Amino acid sequence: MSKTPPDDAIDYRAWSHRAADWGADYLDSLAERPVRPKVKPGAIAAQIGASPPDGGESMDAIFDDFERIIPGGMTHWQHPRFFAYFQSNAAPAAQIAEQLATAFAAQCMLWQTSPAATELEVKMVDWLRQAVGLPDTFQGTFQDTASSATLCAVLTMREKALGFTGNKEGLFGKKPLRIYASGRTHSSIDKALWIAGLGQDNLVKIPTLDGPLFPMDAAALRQAIAADRAAGMQPAGIVMCVGGTSVGATDNIAEVCAIAREEGLFTHLDAAWAGSAMICEEFRTLWTGAEHADSIVLNPHKWLGTPMECSLHLVRDPETLVRTMAIQPEYLKTHGKDGIVNFSEWSVQLGRRFRALKVWFLIRAYGLDGLRRRIRNHVTWAQSLAERLRGEADFEISTEPVLSLFSFRHTPDGIADLDAHNLALVNAINDDGRIYLTQSVHEGKTVIRFVAGQFDMAEEDIHIAFDAITEVARSLV
Repeated sequence: MSKTPPDDAIDYRAWSHRAADWGADYLDSLAERPVRPKVKPGAIAAQIGASPPDGGESMDAIFDDFERIIPGGMTHWQHPRFFAYFQSNAAPAAQIAEQLATAFAAQCMLWQTSPAATELEVKMVDWLRQAVGLPDTFQGTFQDTASSATLCAVLTMREKALGFTGNKEGLFGKKPLRIYASGRTHSSIDKALWIAGLGQDNLVKIPTLDGPLFPMDAAALRQAIAADRAAGMQPAGIVMCVGGTSVGATDNIAEVCAIAREEGLFTHLDAAWAGSAMICEEFRTLWTGAEHADSIVLNPHKWLGTPMECSLHLVRDPETLVRTMAIQPEYLKTHGKDGIVNFSEWSVQLGRRFRALKVWFLIRAYGLDGLRRRIRNHVTWAQSLAERLRGEADFEISTEPVLSLFSFRHTPDGIADLDAHNLALVNAINDDGRIYLTQSVHEGKTVIRFVAGQFDMAEEDIHIAFDAITEVARSLV
């Protein structure tokens, strides 16, 4: 017997087809759109109703408003000429998997709440572990973002250093715990110390050596640890970096891990962007010694092509992570099942999305060879752009390419304030619309970052980038 639908039932099949068609048309038209929208703050909000409707509206009206208001106010992260930040990719095959995961609307916190989601996650974590060349001593989970994975690592450092008493007793009356990291690490490290209750003053920023990789100074690290012990503080862990956000700063992982072993410190390796490139064996020299880290994060939702959110968190000793993160009231226990994994015990989140499905679709649809080809192309094309800009008399390369990331400055004669000029240049380039770049500060100077990595970009997009950069720069002089 068929059930009577509610009065406000939506024709899910018809509107899903409409949304899929819109999405396909959108992806086909991206190259013709400006990468960043030309809107002023408040312009989108002004077109949205001031209060929610009491009665339901038709999907026709809702979809019409979506098409009229939203796309023109979006920054297009799937655009082939998005060269800002690090890309947040969404390969078509993985997008389809995300649609299917949404249809399940599963809460994947425990094995029993979604057995297939849990067991597929175990397998996909291991597929990626193999793909980046790490030994089978690593296990892991998919966190939402690298920020969450880093927070879990910092909490684990804290608990391990305190003999797993911090969660129960708090931090009052205990020695200050010290975490060490390069001065070039991501701000998520600072925030992790805030949230973990350790305080930003206890994040010790170690100076870096000269380029091209700007690694943490190992001698300064040793001195900082010794000085803290002598001052009655308690060193707890080290956060290492491969492919830092600003200019690709990369620590000497083997050297830092050796120091950590000598000092009895927990290590976390932040390779959120660059870690995806490790599916290409020739790039693994960047993280030589990674197998000695206690915790590693890399983001398949950046360079590999899975849609947000999907951050791979690998650990050598899952028991330490679970002991830090697990809380088990009776209603979260699974009785009568042996050998299961409850991934909510590996993370801050209790509620969890079905993230592994899009990884499964992605790897099967494109294969590791297809993903490797894209990454290798991005590296080659970005490095070729760096060389073309280096050959222009009015440009300089500020930091050498690390994989597909480099930074540059426009340095024409007769400009008194080159920092202000380059900041004006990046804004003018983004207003031009052909490409999207971001600025950073390196050695006290404003630089412009360039990073290639959009899933379906072509070599032609690099040529367009060169034209946009040089033409806009010279129009300002």
